[in-house]
Amino acid sequence: MSEFLSKPCTLFAGTRIMAAGPLVDVALAAKALEGAQEGPAIIFEDATGRVVDVDMRGGSAEIVSRLVAREQEADAASKASAPAQGRGRPRLGVVSREVTLLPRHWEWLSAQPGGASQAVRRLVDEARQTDGGESRKRAAQEASYRFMSAVAGDFPGYEEALRALFAGHEKQFADLTAPWPEDVRAYARRLAFGSMDPA
Repeated sequence: MSEFLSKPCTLFAGTRIMAAGPLVDVALAAKALEGAQEGPAIIFEDATGRVVDVDMRGGSAEIVSRLVAREQEADAASKASAPAQGRGRPRLGVVSREVTLLPRHWEWLSAQPGGASQAVRRLVDEARQTDGGESRKRAAQEASYRFMSAVAGDFPGYEEALRALFAGHEKQFADLTAPWPEDVRAYARRLAFGSMDPA
């Protein structure tokens, strides 16, 4: 199964989780629920908390074929934007991007052992090691925020819960979201802190 079709997603109908798993399975579960759910069916991507828009017209085969076509279009677009292979060494999975630096930066990089590319790679690796998980933490907070904005904006304590989320106060976040529907608070907490609701 392709990466796009297998990305982990969760289906909500109103405030209840109805399905979780690969996108293709969740999309088919959403189709099966049509007309029977208690609220609007929304598919969320687990990694980002973003809503995944799936065209539910037609039967299961049509839904899957549209998802496959969507992935193929995205692949074609990324290949089209990639620079054409020219002369020289093979790419070996290396993607070149433009970096804007001042002359003093280039002078310092060129004086480093191994040249500019090796020095930049070393600096990036050092920054990733000293990050202490802050990038992952920010991404998790953003994912939970996106989900909460879509589902829980009218719930009691929403704004206070957002403040606790971005302050990293898991206990306070759990306390503030306790009155929320069980599936909503558990999913928001899982996205934000990687843990399930203790209740």
